[in-house]
Amino acid sequence: MKTWMKAAATASAMAVGIALAAPALAQDGSIYIPNLSYRTGPFAATGTPLMNGQRDYITLLNERDGGLNGAKLVYDECETGYNTEKGVECYEKTKANAVVTQPWSTGITLQVLPKSNVDEIPILAPGYGFSAMADGKVFQWAFNPPSSYWDGASMILNHISDNDLSSLSGKKIALLHLDHPFGKEPIPLLEKLAAEHGFTLLPIPVGLTEMQNQSAQWLQIRRERPDFVVMWGWGAMNAGALTEAAKTKYPMDQFVGIWWSGHDGDLKLIGDQGKGYRSISWSVPNSESALMQDIKRHVVDAGKSHINQAEGEFDSVFYQRGVMISVILVEGIRAAQEEFDTQTPDAVQVRWGLENIKLDEARLKELGAEGMLVPFSTSCADHTGHGGGWMLEWDGSKFVKVSDIIQPDRSAIEPLEEEKAREYAEANAPWPVNEECEM
Repeated sequence: MKTWMKAAATASAMAVGIALAAPALAQDGSIYIPNLSYRTGPFAATGTPLMNGQRDYITLLNERDGGLNGAKLVYDECETGYNTEKGVECYEKTKANAVVTQPWSTGITLQVLPKSNVDEIPILAPGYGFSAMADGKVFQWAFNPPSSYWDGASMILNHISDNDLSSLSGKKIALLHLDHPFGKEPIPLLEKLAAEHGFTLLPIPVGLTEMQNQSAQWLQIRRERPDFVVMWGWGAMNAGALTEAAKTKYPMDQFVGIWWSGHDGDLKLIGDQGKGYRSISWSVPNSESALMQDIKRHVVDAGKSHINQAEGEFDSVFYQRGVMISVILVEGIRAAQEEFDTQTPDAVQVRWGLENIKLDEARLKELGAEGMLVPFSTSCADHTGHGGGWMLEWDGSKFVKVSDIIQPDRSAIEPLEEEKAREYAEANAPWPVNEECEM
């Protein structure tokens, strides 16, 4: 450990709060980490617990430890309502002193992505964004750990086929997806795998104005009778789809969602009727873990959290996933502090830190989060880590883990990542590529 870090570790902890106003300057000994949040709009029900989890982990470090190795962490939210235009405005508003930007929308991510090489601010998009961002040679400033959307699509197919995609030959798989960049993200990989393995892919888009009334989409599902429905939904779309599935008695054990389609609140609307519904996930809640108990003691019970305790938010998948997202970010900042021997790394240094995350089982145990996040590590060339995921299943009242870690088929995904990254660079030429990046 560096000299200053030893000193920070022995210093008495200071109780410091989270600033939600003006960006902090690095010179004052703080680290400014803005978040482009969405606590309003049609996606607020899912956005709010995620933001609460992110915020509470940062609060924990400030309250329990006096910050990160002596540096106060300044967490700041800029409300976007999940609107791309507002998201870009928030990015511009918060970028001046930021060591990272967290767009929280695939659409916003795609708009901010071209700015990253110019502004030199790393984009952290855990489990979302453009899947080809995994290619660190091309997307030097963008990170989407611990698993990409193409990883997620591959894992879902591996699970429903018992790791034998040839068994899907002749079957029909409906992709019920939000008609938005997020919802369209898995289509290139699914089309490729459908052609290779002989199954029929049936994309069924859901417009932003149709999320709560999907009668037309579910009429098509009843007519087509797919063997599986894969849901790429978000916010109000998930609740609408699950309600329609229950109403039409679609077999829940044939209904599987991406990780953003596994929100406890949506399933609670249908309760026992949702039994058997599954969602792939790179995080698993564990309220009894040492980390979550520390958050309860230092943040929730101390009245410093915004969670809805009456709704059981503390125990939810999304709240605790928000905690894990801040764990990922902080580990990147921590790596930068140590590498550059500074309490307050700048954005360029944090970019290096995000390329050198090592969240293995030993480190997760040290953090008190053992089994809550898939182990992964990043590198210069790999900005995702591809840690895999677990399958969670709704038992009528909560999600439970029903699989070991499932791995994506990287041999199928990597060529597509390289192809789409190259296309993006060519379409946005001149685009800098780090040819020296080997692994």
